[in-house]
Amino acid sequence: MFSLKEKNAIVTGGGSGIGKAIAEVFARQGSTVHLLDLDENARKVVEEINAAGGHSFFHSCNVALQPEVKSIVDSITAAGTSIHILVNNAGIAHVGTAETTAEADIDRLYNVNIKGVYNCLHEVIPVMKKTGGVILNMASIASTVGITDRFAYSMTKGAVVGMTLATARDYIKYNIRCNCISPARVHTPFVDGFLAKNYPGKEKEMFEKLSKGQPIGRMAQPEEVANLALYLCSDEASFITGCDYPIDGGFIKLNN
Repeated sequence: MFSLKEKNAIVTGGGSGIGKAIAEVFARQGSTVHLLDLDENARKVVEEINAAGGHSFFHSCNVALQPEVKSIVDSITAAGTSIHILVNNAGIAHVGTAETTAEADIDRLYNVNIKGVYNCLHEVIPVMKKTGGVILNMASIASTVGITDRFAYSMTKGAVVGMTLATARDYIKYNIRCNCISPARVHTPFVDGFLAKNYPGKEKEMFEKLSKGQPIGRMAQPEEVANLALYLCSDEASFITGCDYPIDGGFIKLNN
């Protein structure tokens, strides 16, 4: 079960955190994984995957630039290779309200979190229409509930959910499924960097506070999100499309 053998996958933002975990899990399940990232650490992830017997490639790419995305998709498919799975994981965060968010911050988040998803959809869907496939977008619980100081980030993740539903409806006739995942807090290098920057000397205390903000009492591990991604991109989930899957330790339903 959950085999991705003979399937080619694109994972954006695969250099760390959730994207890295997804790439590793997909490769273990037999997929050839193409990591698109500006972070050179993605090259190291590819080396580790291949050293463990997997099959992966690194492509330096700014998903906010459509010509770059197009060039990479063209290079992947040049020899007639199909793309069976697209995971739109690349994204950036921002802390701020409507008052404290600068116009430049709005533009920066739009370009990566919204336009980046659009660019990948725009270039991959024409390829995927020939054989069918699966698209998985990374949203957030911030698209569903109000999160303090996450104005711009919430805006972009709400757009991701909207793009997911529209894509699922438009391409169901081509045997393309499209879903999204909405994580709550996940323990990634971003979290550690955020705490070090904003709470120097109090990292451990604030980590515990953030962890206990979820009813389950801890943050998710990237591998837990990756396992849900594996299911949704596998043939075992062939009847699922147009859905947003919270993976939130009870945050949405149990935080009263």
